[in-house]
Parts: sequence; C-alpha cells; structure tokens
Amino acid sequence: MNKDYFQLYFDEYPNKNYKEVAMGIAQKAKEKFSKPAFLIGTSNPSADSEEVLIGFEEVIGKDVNAFGGAAGDDYSFTDTFVFTNEKASSDGMVCIAIDEEKIAVKGIATCGWKPVGTEKTVTKSEGNHVYTVDNIPVLDITTKYGGIENVTPENKNLLIEIAANFPLQLQREKGDPVMRPGLVIDWSDHSFYCSGTVPQGSKVRFSLPPDWDVMKKVIKGVQHLKDTEMPEADALVVFSCAGRILAFGPMMTEELEGIKKIWNVPMAGMFSNAELARATGGNLEMHNLTTCCVALKEK
Repeated sequence: MNKDYFQLYFDEYPNKNYKEVAMGIAQKAKEKFSKPAFLIGTSNPSADSEEVLIGFEEVIGKDVNAFGGAAGDDYSFTDTFVFTNEKASSDGMVCIAIDEEKIAVKGIATCGWKPVGTEKTVTKSEGNHVYTVDNIPVLDITTKYGGIENVTPENKNLLIEIAANFPLQLQREKGDPVMRPGLVIDWSDHSFYCSGTVPQGSKVRFSLPPDWDVMKKVIKGVQHLKDTEMPEADALVVFSCAGRILAFGPMMTEELEGIKKIWNVPMAGMFSNAELARATGGNLEMHNLTTCCVALKEK
C-alpha cells in the first residue's frame, strides 16, 4: 500500500477515558484524510471497546468503517499489549487510519452460533456484570440450559466451557445478535462478568454448542461480501475470536482456509479477545466468538 494512503496512531487511556482518546485519534485522522477508515487494536482486558467505537462514530459519523480486535494473552485475561516499532502499552490502543478515497475497505462480522430456547430477560445487571436472567442467577440458568455438570470453583474448565460453547446472545432491535460470553464468575451470588455491556431489561437467548455449520455460515457470509460489495481485493485482514480455537480446535484451519480461497490474496490476522465491527445489518459494536474479515483494494 502506498504510504501516503495510511497513517499510524498510538495513544493510551490510563484514566479509562476510552471515548475521548478515540475521538482524539479520529480528529487527527479526519484532518489528514477526508474519509478515513480504521483498523484498531486495543489492550487491557477491562477496557471498554464499545466506548472506543463510540468515539470514532462521534467524530467521523455513524457510517464510519472501523474494524479491529482486542489483544489476547493465551486466555489468562490479565495483561495484554499493543505496540508499534517505538512504543508498547498494556493500557492503550494502536490504530491505522486508511484513506478511503484511495483504498476501498469492506468488512463483515459473522459468528454462526445457533440460538436455543425462547427469549429471556436480563432482570439485573450493571454494565458488563450480569446478575440474573428471568430472576435466576445467570450462572445457574446458563449451566442448566447447557447441561453442564460439576458447577464448582474447583472445576478449572468450567469458565472456558461456558465462554466457548454457551455464550449469551444479546438480541438487537436490528441486525444479528451479538455474543456475550461469561468470562469471570462471582461465586458469592453466581453472577458473571461478560466481555461487553449487557443492559438490564435487554433480551437474551442461549446458545447451542457450535458445530460444522457455524464455520460454513462464516465462509458463506464472506463469500456474500465478495459477491455483493467487493468483487476484487488486494489483501485481507482477519480478526477471529480466540474462543473459536477453544470451540473448534484443529477444525479452525478449515474456516481460515475457506476464507482465504474466496479472493485468494495475501491474508494476515490475529486471534483476539474481542472483535470490533459492524454487526450484519446492525450497528458498530464489540463482538465475541466472531470472525471479522476486512478486504482492502487499492483504487
């Protein structure tokens, strides 16, 4: 890519002012390019990536093209980093702004997890801390639907099983639902912390454990992007949830190879702790257990 067509930005948010930091980067990008798109990397597992996206939206507009991922740390959820050649931070973000007048940028976020059961209501939550669903502790109702046994603090595999196989599906007024897996359990009341906000009063459904069809749906979605919006591409960037490795194991290679074959151009990417993209038919937001594929084409 011509170096005049993109710009690298790096900033930190030690004061948890995620939106303001993103707005600052977006403002600089807007001064350089009349229509910038963004590839974003965030660090710190507790960072609110949705606030980051809101910051970009407020400066650039609701139709801003923004995609990215949250840095991972092999499932320990303790210390993650973003970096450039000169700087590194465990509490910041790195961002490439791309001039959309020179580079076409199109992306899709697909998950494929199938819902099960009827809609339930989140009866108590604060931010990303979910206490009860239909007035039942969220851990209890999730493990009941999932048929999970040995629900005790001693079961070291419990959290990974819940996060990878039985995420909550947060329903949206428009577009596909977004996944909200439980990542930290509070054993005092059987509540858990999700990766992103789950508003009190919102509707959720439970998930079936993933099968082969989940990967087929992702590949089909990327093929649809090619057929309808991006017939040719020069390169692909893929942000895929690290939870998909837990769910699929060695089969994950099939999904990546399926995506690669669609355009058959150079592809790079990462397994992330969260994915940033526009939901299919919906809003720009943070996802989990999702594959986000971004196609780039120099005009």
